[in-house]
Amino acid sequence: MKTCPKCHKEFNDDVLICPECNVELVPVETVEDWITVYTTYDVVEAEMLKANLKGAGIEAVVLNEKDSNFPGPGDTAVVKLNVRPDDFEDAKKIIEDINNRAE
Repeated sequence: MKTCPKCHKEFNDDVLICPECNVELVPVETVEDWITVYTTYDVVEAEMLKANLKGAGIEAVVLNEKDSNFPGPGDTAVVKLNVRPDDFEDAKKIIEDINNRAE
């Protein structure tokens, strides 16, 4: 089974994207067991960091809490980047290195 990290509805394994939220589905245990390594308000930033972690062999999931059904002024919804607990320290170091280079 897979689940939507945004609305938490469950789907069969053959479904890849939540039809309501338009986000990539993840295994059910992913949402419950993984921990947040980074938060931002920028979905693009989170996706870029996810790609960098993937390049380092660390699987990550972006959880976007923005409700696209109710657009409002500004974008204050939190976007979380989650990783497995065993990868947390390595992921944190990679993200810190990336952010230090950007400064």
